[in-house]
Parts: sequence; structure tokens; C-alpha cells
Amino acid sequence: MTTTGEAGTRWATCGEAWMALMRHVRASGVPADDDRGPVLEAEPVLFEIAGFADDDAIVSRFGDAAKMPLYRAKFTRTTVIPPFKYSYGARLRALRGVDQIRWVTRLLRHRPYSKSAWVSLTVPGERYDAVPCLTGLAFRIRDGRLLMTAAFRSQNAFTAYLNYLPLRTIQTEVAAALGLPHGPMRVFVDVPHVYVADLAKVDAILAADTAPGRNGSRPDEGPYGLRGSAG
Repeated sequence: MTTTGEAGTRWATCGEAWMALMRHVRASGVPADDDRGPVLEAEPVLFEIAGFADDDAIVSRFGDAAKMPLYRAKFTRTTVIPPFKYSYGARLRALRGVDQIRWVTRLLRHRPYSKSAWVSLTVPGERYDAVPCLTGLAFRIRDGRLLMTAAFRSQNAFTAYLNYLPLRTIQTEVAAALGLPHGPMRVFVDVPHVYVADLAKVDAILAADTAPGRNGSRPDEGPYGLRGSAG
């Protein structure tokens, strides 16, 4: 189920959000360059994912289960794992000697009303090729639930779900430490894109996902109401 409001589009599952992001890029993306090769880039998007489940039908059917442990390790281990150029685990738990997850937990325990539980994953002046795609996380308690926002400067829509799943684990960890249930996860992506080399795979997934009303839009229009000539 999909709803739309002032905060952006709200998707019921991780899989639905993943499909929508790929459709958005295919419907409105325009050609651009990238260090790894040509891409299609689309307009920024803001959305929420209401629920995550181990038996997510879309992720189970179309996702790459073999890559999930690799991406999970990227978020949990503090060493850089090839082929990645940085570790989210290190930036979240040992950035310049600070465990930022522990820091936000302490902050919200003492100030549950706070909007300051924001952590940055970037380091000023770092190598150009090591700037992380995930640039920040924000945590806040509202209506007795822990909400989390993930901000991406850029995101490969084809593999987006591989980041959302471990991010939900982090949200759940902080919520449990505070003795709270978790709420939805909000995601902002400034430059959603797909590599041209992956377009055939993306198109095959979107063609196979024939659930009626999945994106609530016309065939030539993306799930966020944007249209483009590319693709």
C-alpha cells in the first residue's frame, strides 16, 4: 500500500520502496557521468518505509541474497571490506574515536524530545573517492516511537534495498536500547541513479513486477509523478 503526504511518499515495505526508486530513475532519469561509467540520474526523492520483514516478497523474489551479508558487514564491521572504499560501521561506531550510535542513544535517553540526535558520516577534506553515499542519520522520538532519517548524497537505485535492510537494524538497535518500538524509516536521496551497465537487469525486474497499482502511475510516469525522456 502506498500513501502520499507532505512528508513524501510512504511505502508499506522495503521492497515497494526499492521498486519505486528504480521506476523513478527509469521514468525521469537523464544521462550523466560517473567514475564507474555512464549513469541515468533522476530528481531528488523523499519517502518513508513503514515496515520491514524477513519474508518481504519483492526482496525475496528479486533481491540478491548472496550480497546481503556483504552489505550487512559494511554496516557492522569497522574495517573496510573490498570492493567498498569505506566502512559505514567505522563511521558510525569509531569515527575519530566516537561511537556515534552510543552517543545518540545517550542523548535521547537524557533528552527524549531532542532533534539533535544527528550523526554525520563524512569527514572534511577526505579523499575524493572515499566520500560515503550515506552522509547522515537522524534519530528522534515522537509519539512513543523511535523514528530515523537516512540522508544519501547519491544512491544506486538498483542496490538500494541492500542499504535499507541494515539501516533498519541500526534503527531497531537504538530503539531497543531506549526501550521503545521503532517507527517508520525516512529516506532522502539527493541523486538517485542507475548505472547504464545495469539497465537491462533493472528493466527485467520492473517488467517482471506486474503487481497492479504498484507505483500508482502511468506506464511512462514514475512513482513520484516525474517524467523524463531518458530510458
